[in-house]
Amino acid sequence: MESLSVTHLTIVILLLTFLYFLFGRHRAYSVAKTNGGLKGMHSLPSHYGTLVALWCAIPALLIMVLWKLFEPAVVDSLLASSIPDAIHAQGEKSVSLYRNEINNAVDSGKIDSLLDPVKQATATRLDGLQKNATLGLFVLVLCTAIVLGVLALKRITPKLTARHRVEAVIKGFLLLCASIAILTTLGIVLSVLFESIRFFGQVNIFDFVTGVKWSPQTAIRTDQVGSTGSFGAVPLFTGTLLISLIAMIVAVPFGLMSAIYLAEYASPRMRAIVKPLLEMLAGIPTVVYGVFAALTVAPIIKDIGQSVGLSVASESALAAGLVMGIMIIPFVSSLSDDVITAVPQSMRDGSFGLGATHSETIRKVVIPAALPGIVGGVLLAASRAIGETMIVVMAAGLAANLTANPLEAVTTVTVQIVTLLTGDQEFDSAKTLAAFALGLMLFVATLILNVIALIVVRRYREQYE
Repeated sequence: MESLSVTHLTIVILLLTFLYFLFGRHRAYSVAKTNGGLKGMHSLPSHYGTLVALWCAIPALLIMVLWKLFEPAVVDSLLASSIPDAIHAQGEKSVSLYRNEINNAVDSGKIDSLLDPVKQATATRLDGLQKNATLGLFVLVLCTAIVLGVLALKRITPKLTARHRVEAVIKGFLLLCASIAILTTLGIVLSVLFESIRFFGQVNIFDFVTGVKWSPQTAIRTDQVGSTGSFGAVPLFTGTLLISLIAMIVAVPFGLMSAIYLAEYASPRMRAIVKPLLEMLAGIPTVVYGVFAALTVAPIIKDIGQSVGLSVASESALAAGLVMGIMIIPFVSSLSDDVITAVPQSMRDGSFGLGATHSETIRKVVIPAALPGIVGGVLLAASRAIGETMIVVMAAGLAANLTANPLEAVTTVTVQIVTLLTGDQEFDSAKTLAAFALGLMLFVATLILNVIALIVVRRYREQYE
C-alpha cells in the first residue's frame, strides 16, 4: 500500500509539472504582449515554462527522496518505546526478530493474526505511524510543488534569464549522470579494498601474492585438520593468463583479418550479410559456449592428443581457450572494422597515387592509422576473456594447478571468486574474504593492462598524427 501511495504521488507531481509548464508558457505570452511582443523577452516562452516546471518538480522530488530515506529510521525510533522491555533485555537480535514479525503483519494487512495483544498494539501503532508518514509526505510535497510553482509564475519578467537557468539545470543533471559512473567505480574499488584489507589482516599479503598452493577450505574449529588453509594465488593468475592467452591467439588474428576483409575487400552486399552473422557470436549465451566446449571441443582435443601419444585431461585450458577465443572474435572484428572504415579515404587515395598496391596501403597506411582503435578492441576482448567464468567452469575445471601446459586442467580467478561466494557465507572468515582479495588483484592487473595499452596508443599517435 505504501509503494502504491508513493507511485500515486509521483504521478501527481509529474502532472503538476506538465500543468505548470503550460501555465508558465502561457504566462510568458501574456507578459510578452504587454512588453512589445516576444522580441522584448530574454528567452522563449518554452524556456519560461520549463523553468516553472523545474521549480515545481525538483524540490518536490528531492523532498520525497529524502523523506523515504529517513522515514524508516524515524519510524523505528518512534516504535522502540512500544517494544516490551523484556524483548530489549534479550538483545538486538530478539528486537530485530520482533520488529520483523510486526512489519510482516503490517505489510500483509494481517494485524489481527497476531495472537499476542502486545504485538497487536505494536503493529497497530506501526500501521498508524506509516499512514501518518505517508499523509505527511503527501501534504508536504504537494504544498511545496504548488507554492514554488506559483512563486515561479510570479517571477516571470522580460529580464528573467530563463534560458540560462534552464541550461544550467540541464548541465547539472548531465554532470550528475556522468558522475554516477565515477562514483560507482569508486564505490566498487573502496568496498573491495576494505574487505581485502580485512583479509590481509588474517593472511600475509606476501604469501598471497607469491604462494603456489591454493586451498582455501578452512575448518570451522581450530582443532580440525586444515584449519589454516593455503591462499597462494599464483596458480589462479597463471591459469587466467594461460586461458586468456590462448583465447587472444585465436581471436586477434581471426578477428583482425575478418575486419580487414569486411572493410577493404568485401562488396557491400557481402558485408551486409557476413558482418551480422559474425556479430551473432557475441549474442550467444556463455553457457552455450561452455556446453559446446565441454561436450564437443574437449573430447576432440583429448582424442587427437591420445592419437599422437600426448596425455590430455578431460578438462583442459586449451579447450576453454579455443572456445573463448571464438566467443570474443566479434569484439575484435566489429570494433576493428568500424575503426578501419573510419580511416579517411584521402589517405588511401594518397597511397594509391604514390604507386602502392592495395595490400601495401592496408599494411602501411590504414592499419597504422587505425591502430589506436584496434588496440582498444583487443583490450576489450582481453578484458572479456579475463572475466569469463562459465566456459572455464565447464571446460577447464576447478583444479588450481600451477602449470603452463595447455593440455592440463586449470582454473581462473573469476571461477574461484564465484566458488568462494557460493551459498550462505559470513564475511568474517579468510575463505570468504579471499574473494575480495582476488578481485582487488584482478582489478590491479587489468589497470596495468590498460596503462600499457594507453602508452602504446600514444606512441603511435605521436608517430602518425
